Amino acid sequence: MTKWQDVAPEQLLAIMERGEADASQIIDVRETYEWDYYHLDRTTLIPMNTIPGRLDELPSNKPLYIVCAHGVRSEAVCRYLEGQGYSGLHNVSGGMAAIASLRNFQYD
Repeated sequence: MTKWQDVAPEQLLAIMERGEADASQIIDVRETYEWDYYHLDRTTLIPMNTIPGRLDELPSNKPLYIVCAHGVRSEAVCRYLEGQGYSGLHNVSGGMAAIASLRNFQYD
């Protein structure tokens, strides 16, 4: 049984709007150049390849929402974090491309 689940982009935006998650809980695992192109306010950039060395920055007692460009890297990070003992993990399905689409921004 996995300790992570998919969350729709609409759900993440609603959670953010209600203030139910802060920047330490919404982790963008894309590369810096992707972040610079388009990102959400009140999120934290931790590129996927730096996650293992930055676990101390991830709260283990709160839900985490992991986002990337399309949902593939974020799923891999959820699997990795699950293996490190994290729970309450959420993979944002469709990633920033889906979020951008909801906001009428042409992501790619």
